[in-house]
Amino acid sequence: MRSVAEGDRTARAVIRDEALRLFAVRGLEGVTVRQIAEAAGVSAALVVHHFGSKDGLRQEVDQYVLDVFEGMLGELAGEDGARLVEPGASSGLLSEVFGRYLPEGSPLPGYLRRLLLGDSEAGRKVFQRLFELSRGALDGLVAGGVAVAGRDAEVRAAFLLANDLAVFLLRDRIAETLGVDPLSGDGMARWGAEMLSVYAGGLRASPPEGPAAGPS
Repeated sequence: MRSVAEGDRTARAVIRDEALRLFAVRGLEGVTVRQIAEAAGVSAALVVHHFGSKDGLRQEVDQYVLDVFEGMLGELAGEDGARLVEPGASSGLLSEVFGRYLPEGSPLPGYLRRLLLGDSEAGRKVFQRLFELSRGALDGLVAGGVAVAGRDAEVRAAFLLANDLAVFLLRDRIAETLGVDPLSGDGMARWGAEMLSVYAGGLRASPPEGPAAGPS
């Protein structure tokens, strides 16, 4: 059982993180408040005190997932995003962004996969919010002069979001195929180089010169 004194996190944050981890593995219906409390090293009464119910805790987890993506998309829409799409840019910055918000072993991709592929109002709301963030990120890149909105900005924003989410939703299958976790530092270095070259110049574009990161 974990201690709520672990690191500098509050009991509320520990409970939320353990709920996220358990929801990602077992799904919402497969986890009880008591199991979450045991994993967090607290009483079930404290979970109810902080969140009111399992549904209240689920809402907190959903908001945390949105906050993580908002941070990533907001960073990519700013100055860092402009540097990412410059000719000759490396994929190192993109790896840093993902690594900062999604440390190795993060349960967030697994939770997001369950949420988006399930038929729930929460999943629909999360996707809609992610789309709004993606549209805002595209608008930021357009304002910065490093992207264009295309003939249909709504479709372009949805396209970019779908490509980003594919890495999360297909993470395990991609890792099996490439032999590297696409959300790890090494995986993002390989994935990012190809992704950015395609975004910048289409399928005929070549990635920037750099050390070989994997088999061709």
